Amino acid sequence: MINNILIVGPSWVGDMVMAQCLFKLLKRRNPDVVIDVLAPAWSFSLLRVMPEIRNGIIMPMAHGELRLKERYKIGKQLRANKYDQAIVLPNSFKSALIPFFAKIPIRTGWSREGRLLILNDVRRLDKKRYPLMIEQYLALGLPENEQLQKPYPLPELKVTPEFQKQTFDKFKIDLSKPTLALCPGAEFGPAKRWPEDHFAEVASKKLADGWNVLLLGSQKDRVVTDQIDKITDNRCINLSGTTNLDEAIALLSGSKMVISNDSGLMHIAAALDRKLIALYGPTSDLFTPPLNKDAKVIKLNLDCQPCFQRECPLVHHKCMKELAPALVLSQLGED
Repeated sequence: MINNILIVGPSWVGDMVMAQCLFKLLKRRNPDVVIDVLAPAWSFSLLRVMPEIRNGIIMPMAHGELRLKERYKIGKQLRANKYDQAIVLPNSFKSALIPFFAKIPIRTGWSREGRLLILNDVRRLDKKRYPLMIEQYLALGLPENEQLQKPYPLPELKVTPEFQKQTFDKFKIDLSKPTLALCPGAEFGPAKRWPEDHFAEVASKKLADGWNVLLLGSQKDRVVTDQIDKITDNRCINLSGTTNLDEAIALLSGSKMVISNDSGLMHIAAALDRKLIALYGPTSDLFTPPLNKDAKVIKLNLDCQPCFQRECPLVHHKCMKELAPALVLSQLGED
């Protein structure tokens, strides 16, 4: 029986949210299993609202860094935890090194970058069999020849009412009004971003209806949110770059509606079971959809979609520019 598992977690917010599907599957199969996650420090805000996880273990290396001696040191320290299995979610060679150095007896992951040398439970990925990212994660939690069973366990983030109220109070947000959260950033690149004036048109409509309108994102998104706020005569609550991830999660949990590009905050909103409108352009909801039955995906289905490029290779960016605000407003409803 495998009772002690180390997960090497992904480096992106949305991917970590989707990884909860695997954590829930492992707990479903063995309620006594203990799961630790080796991941960047920022992800601990997410791990804290995932009850399946015992501990987060900090991965101090930034995305793309090798730092072999540090990986060896971490692996050697983790030997004391006596893990039965490691499941490596990233596909890089270096992501599998720490479980190898930790001498974990079963080291599971997809066959990538010559990892046959350091993984010993290597799976060959059939993308036709597992088209969704969550399926690719879930399959690593099963014996190699076992079939995935639907319905899949889906992400569910839990925020306490006390922390939600504390966060709304901190930012002086009137809880007597309904709140619309706008998430106009996208870490992947500008191609995924709906234009600022489109977001502003939606914001203006809901402000006129008496709603709070929050602008959420990282410091990198501040230029975008400042522009949206300027167009709306600074009537939005512009919190981009001023919240930590715990607070952003709490603010999304208390919002009545969320409109987001395909981003990490979109996946968080879906896992919080918020009413969500997800805007897709260069990426595909057939691979990483919002995992929420109430989510509405809006896209144009142009011939050039999806291109999966950070910037529009055709320069025109029609997939997002021609996604009209009226279409989004029509999906908001009147409540």
